[in-house]
Amino acid sequence: MNTVAGTGKIPLSAAFTEAYRRAPEGVWHAPGRINVIGEHTDYNDGFVLPFALPLGVSVAAARRDDAVLEVRSLQAADAGVTVSLDGTGPGEVQRWAERERWAAYPFGVASLLRERGAGGASLLIDSDLPQGAGLSSSAALECATALALCELYGLDDLAADRAELARLAQRAEHDYAGMPCGIMDQSASLLCRAGHALMLDCRSGLSSHVPIDLPGKDLTLLVVNTRARHTLTGGEYARRRAECERAAALLGVDALRDVKDLGAALARLDDPVLRRRTQHVVTENHRVEATVGLLRAGAETELGGMLTASHLSLRDLYEVSWPEADLTVEAALRGGARGGRMVGGGFGGSVIVLTATARADRVRDAIFAAYRDRGLPEPDFIEAVPSAGAHRL
Repeated sequence: MNTVAGTGKIPLSAAFTEAYRRAPEGVWHAPGRINVIGEHTDYNDGFVLPFALPLGVSVAAARRDDAVLEVRSLQAADAGVTVSLDGTGPGEVQRWAERERWAAYPFGVASLLRERGAGGASLLIDSDLPQGAGLSSSAALECATALALCELYGLDDLAADRAELARLAQRAEHDYAGMPCGIMDQSASLLCRAGHALMLDCRSGLSSHVPIDLPGKDLTLLVVNTRARHTLTGGEYARRRAECERAAALLGVDALRDVKDLGAALARLDDPVLRRRTQHVVTENHRVEATVGLLRAGAETELGGMLTASHLSLRDLYEVSWPEADLTVEAALRGGARGGRMVGGGFGGSVIVLTATARADRVRDAIFAAYRDRGLPEPDFIEAVPSAGAHRL
């Protein structure tokens, strides 16, 4: 079976056959991710610690004998998008109508792989990742498409070099979707292993797999979809990145990751906004390294304080949190959780909450009650389980 987990729909291969009147040549799956810690550090050449979720995006695919990409989604009401891979540039794609904008992600990947020898394809997409939850559905779509096209067109060396494939998917998001993202999401979707988090140095691309055993410590990590829709293609994300680049230039370093003496750096920055951004990035990198140390020592029970400290920094210094995220963290802590923080780029999306498994129901109830008291729609909960990276089903 290649039904995406939890959708309850017919197998994706059967849906492809119904849509295109021929069978697919395969089905590929790429997961979404949560980031344990290390937010807004990736584009500052820093450190991140994500792991892959069991939820993700699946792509059924078959080659075409022309240079055309035909892409449909079971989550889109329209008939899909059909576009030539030759002569359609990034600028034209970024001007697509809003109803077609989702197709920029697979089209960007296919266009870049066209330069490597791939040809046209028909794709049918399905996902069980909640859209707008900040769980990296766009990177999962890029990575599933990239792996499918590499395998369909015999680009074996590129398919095997997952780090290079992640960079190609990142470039597609930059150039075709107009989103200046870091490398974390694509790397997590392609490189992660079950039962492990991925310690990634976003400058060198070097990574290591860090065991994370929550059940063995009687812990549960909940992903709380706040239902505040997450979008990063507006100006705030790009503004944060530009602020960090400006701070690094004023400090004479290549990136804020290179700041060694935080006190001296803050004293050199006159702009209070740039001081706040710098303080977050530098301390968040320290939290990533400390968290890796805790995991390697088997001290998962001590992670809660790191999560909460990260959230406060993102709220007060980086200013990317949102009311529902703050409410969720506060309610979870009142309910007995060990810690929690917003995840993703911010401005909407999800929160992670670490709790003793025996207290998980109490924590959920506290969060539900807080939302009811504010008259907010009930949040959704997912139990985060470190899962495998992208693969053929």
